Amino acid sequence: MTNTLNIRACVLREPGRPVSVETVTLAPPRKGEVLVRVAAAGVCHSDVRLADGRLGDGRWPMVLGHEGAGIVEAVGDDVTGLAPGDHVVFCLVASCGVCPACRSGRRTLCEPVGRHSVAGTLLDGSSRLRAADGTVLQHGLTIACFAEHAVVAAAGAIPIPDDIPLWQAALLGCGVVTGFGAVTNAARVRIGERVCVIGCGGVGLQVIAAARLAGAATIIAVDRRAAKLEPALRRGATHAVDASATDAAAEIRGLTGGGVDHAFEVVGAAATIRTAWDALRPGGTAVVVGLVPAGVDVSLPAIEFLSEKSITGSYYGSADPAATFPGLIELVRSGRLELGDVVSDLIELDDVEDALQRLRRGEGGRSVVILDPELAGAASSS
Repeated sequence: MTNTLNIRACVLREPGRPVSVETVTLAPPRKGEVLVRVAAAGVCHSDVRLADGRLGDGRWPMVLGHEGAGIVEAVGDDVTGLAPGDHVVFCLVASCGVCPACRSGRRTLCEPVGRHSVAGTLLDGSSRLRAADGTVLQHGLTIACFAEHAVVAAAGAIPIPDDIPLWQAALLGCGVVTGFGAVTNAARVRIGERVCVIGCGGVGLQVIAAARLAGAATIIAVDRRAAKLEPALRRGATHAVDASATDAAAEIRGLTGGGVDHAFEVVGAAATIRTAWDALRPGGTAVVVGLVPAGVDVSLPAIEFLSEKSITGSYYGSADPAATFPGLIELVRSGRLELGDVVSDLIELDDVEDALQRLRRGEGGRSVVILDPELAGAASSS
């Protein structure tokens, strides 16, 4: 078994303080775990919420990062189906398969994984990460891949073919599975239906691509930044609405003659959730994909439930992520799903704070941290 490693990692010490790169120690994998050399990692809005302390108290100090890909370097006892040299993408829901949620087919709601994710531990309730002064560090969403190496549960490392560049494959682990699952599992969009997507960042663009592949006839992209609407149209949107210049819900109803069948909110804010609701036709469904900060409430006009409008949440694809990845991989390999076109910045580990600031300002697409340029198949541009 490999020895303890000294690695560079992006550490959140406390909310409101810029994240910084530190040298930390990473203990070897235990039973049911694997050690992965991280090639690349995407910077997600969930990282912003964690860095800003908006997902609850005590979630620090922490090594951030949950959307990534790399190559297995070592496996712990009782690990099957993975071996050193395998290319993998991280899955932040390494579901147990036996809790009530898993048995009912809702593996993204796995109860043990949820507890350990909030606690910032691996599935045995402990951490493999220590700061230079010995402080225990949490694993961001059980993954902690803003680091040169990561130890994760074996079920949290999904094998992928080695012909997909790892800097692109990294996006499968959160943005793609989240966006596609919201369309195919939470909403079950059917051919010919009308949808709108509110928020055209990294995940919103994946929702648009999924809606196109599902056969939606009308796909309305909505964002307050006009610069984000052109990529949305390239991704498959049929219409674009600049929410900074118009009443977005009214514009959507006008374009569709009464509202959409499905409205996807991919921002995580009370105002945009209300916009999604207001954009629905009678009988339509609003799907909240954006991660809303703790403590935020949403007000809806209760009289409109008479029109059988509904609202639901969607977390990490709303099904079995591990079972979803093979289909997504085939879409990529067949050329029907482009991964790299949502990436606006290839950066280094030291640039994570700048990437978080861009997300706070709503600028650009996905930033991808290149930890190992040779393995990732791309070099940072910073």
